Amino acid sequence: MRRRRLRPGPGDFNLSFLDAISCGFGAIVVLLVLTKMGEPAALESSREDLEGRVLRLEQELAEIRGETAIFNRELVSKRSQRSIETEKIARLRGDLWKVPGEYAATSQLSQVQEILEGRLLAAQQTLTEEMQRLQRQLEHPPAPNATVGGIPVDSEYIIFVIDTSGSMTRGAWPLVLRKMSETLKIYPKVKGIQVMNDMGKYMFSSYAGKWIPDTPGRRKAILDRLRTWRAFSNSSPVEGITRAVRVFGSSDKKVSVYVFGDEFTGKSIQDVIDAIDKINRRDAAGNPRVRIHAVGFPVVFSSFGVSEATGVRFATLMRALCQRNAGTFVGLTSG
Repeated sequence: MRRRRLRPGPGDFNLSFLDAISCGFGAIVVLLVLTKMGEPAALESSREDLEGRVLRLEQELAEIRGETAIFNRELVSKRSQRSIETEKIARLRGDLWKVPGEYAATSQLSQVQEILEGRLLAAQQTLTEEMQRLQRQLEHPPAPNATVGGIPVDSEYIIFVIDTSGSMTRGAWPLVLRKMSETLKIYPKVKGIQVMNDMGKYMFSSYAGKWIPDTPGRRKAILDRLRTWRAFSNSSPVEGITRAVRVFGSSDKKVSVYVFGDEFTGKSIQDVIDAIDKINRRDAAGNPRVRIHAVGFPVVFSSFGVSEATGVRFATLMRALCQRNAGTFVGLTSG
């Protein structure tokens, strides 16, 4: 008997398909679950690796910055050292250039000295007999009396008219200070002192037109101020002498003017003599109200390459003024 083959029904097919589908989905879900469980560990490992690399890079950057700072400091130090060495080289080059000049100046020193001695000798030979007599008196001063070096010291008031031109301040100022101090010493005590420059500018404006009281403190102040006094000057004593005679000349006071200078740059010697004669009036005995003394400093005679014309004119003018105004002219030949 033949068996009859049974065909699956529609219900059985649907259940098998669903089983297959379910198994597939289940496998996929398992795979997803397994994948998700592995990701955090991989991500954590990757994050730690990146942080380590960043930390190493930051350390390297810090080291590079430190080395850069060190290199910058060394660079600044090297530049500073280079600047110092450059200055030394410049100074050495300057010294090198000076050496030939100093050598040449040394080799010419004896020649210049011979020329100066010759010029001084020529100037001394032009001195008048009166000036030579005064020189002898300075070299061999007389016993203390009413005169010092031929200059009367009986005055009660003294005025200094000092040339403050460049030739004097550069070439004779230490000698001026010394002669000023010596002149004050020969007048132990006077009733009044005044100091102005050859232009008639007062040393102390607070005492303009007035006598400075004679005290040790005032004398020291005068000498201290004289060391740095640099008033404008035209190298001519005329203005200072004129102001001294006009303002301080008096018939009832014994006044002496001391002129310290080296040059006369004015136009006419005779015009100056005539002008002083008019203002420095004389008393019944023929004595002037103000004595005029002068000290000539040998600046132009001791400067190589400088004309002596203004120096000779100063000596000529002051000798004539001193002679006509009961004073004395002393021409210095050296310090």
